[in-house]
Amino acid sequence: MDHIVFEVGTALLLVAIASIIAGKLRFSIIPFLIVLGMLVGPHAPKLGILDFRFIESQEIIHFLGQMGILFLLFYLGLEFSVQKLIKSGRNIVVGGSIYVLLNFVLGLAYGFLVQMSFYETLIIAGMLSVSSSAIVAKVLVDLRRTGNAETELILGIILFDDIFLAVFLSIMSGLLLGGSTTVGGTVLSVLISIAYMLLFFVIARKGPPILNRLLNITSSEIFIIVVFSAMFFIAGFSETLHVAEAIGALLFGLALSETEHSERIEHLVIPFRDFFGAIFFFSFGLSIDPTTLGDAIWLALGAVILTIVSNIVAGMIAGRKAGLQHKSSLNIGLTIMARGEFTIIVANLGLAGGLAAVLKPFSALYVLILAILGPLFAKESKLMYHGMNKIFKWTDPVKKEKKNV
Repeated sequence: MDHIVFEVGTALLLVAIASIIAGKLRFSIIPFLIVLGMLVGPHAPKLGILDFRFIESQEIIHFLGQMGILFLLFYLGLEFSVQKLIKSGRNIVVGGSIYVLLNFVLGLAYGFLVQMSFYETLIIAGMLSVSSSAIVAKVLVDLRRTGNAETELILGIILFDDIFLAVFLSIMSGLLLGGSTTVGGTVLSVLISIAYMLLFFVIARKGPPILNRLLNITSSEIFIIVVFSAMFFIAGFSETLHVAEAIGALLFGLALSETEHSERIEHLVIPFRDFFGAIFFFSFGLSIDPTTLGDAIWLALGAVILTIVSNIVAGMIAGRKAGLQHKSSLNIGLTIMARGEFTIIVANLGLAGGLAAVLKPFSALYVLILAILGPLFAKESKLMYHGMNKIFKWTDPVKKEKKNV
């Protein structure tokens, strides 16, 4: 036990050092932590008492990272207004459909182009279609964009993407793993997931008076125990209904966002969000073996280029249809570009079904590149907008006329 504590402590110390370096360079902490995780792990050397392989402690680090996802998404849910999200329901369905369909269709085309089998092509299309909720949440928080006009649509697309993921995993599990999944069973599972999500929107609209009384707890100690216990329970229960744990935490945050205790909860959750969130990205890098990446470098680079283009296009279309400005629409595509935990889940399903072994290094490299480029593009969105605006001339002509007057 003492040795495991020392390993976890070593990992946390490395995370702290990487965080300090990222802060000094004024750069997103995400790529630093992912690369750090890659540099250590099972393939790393053991130097005296310092064991950078983290073999015994890897499961604990992974679990702490999962807690990071929950805190990140829970906080993101607290930051939003459910009433505005409900009013944007049509835009969310349209934007989410555009995003998923464009990425999935282009993923199918890419799979056939590189001469993958039918099932492998479906897996690749699924991998290219699901964004990383954890990275998107971290980017929105770090860049202080939770109040931006486009952020509600981004949140809606994340929720829509999770519904797609539930459908996709249900169907592919039946096809690849020989389960008893039927069309009726899949439809029922999806309907239950949607009803479960809608339940939280109803609670957020009608439940604040009751929630206010339940959370009217003077003691900060008891208050935080009650809130966090409920968050973990709901997140875990959500997965039993084929709704991702992270989305469950997000929905719980949404339900509490309309209460009079929301600011108090936000204040308490921020330290946990930052600490465990950092561990998640380190843990994510820890799962990537850099020695295997060379086998799929060209395959991954092609998918990365395709994803960058498709996300920008999908974001622009979804944003413009929702009545957003070109700059806000571009922010949508750049923010949801990152790939992460869900893409790895889809790839692992393909590997469990006996598909090509190249899916593992392909998924690792694909996710790594976009986990680094996604936050970087989002941070430099103003620069990218000005560059693209010179090409496409998006500037409102009315503003030009005012300048000439």
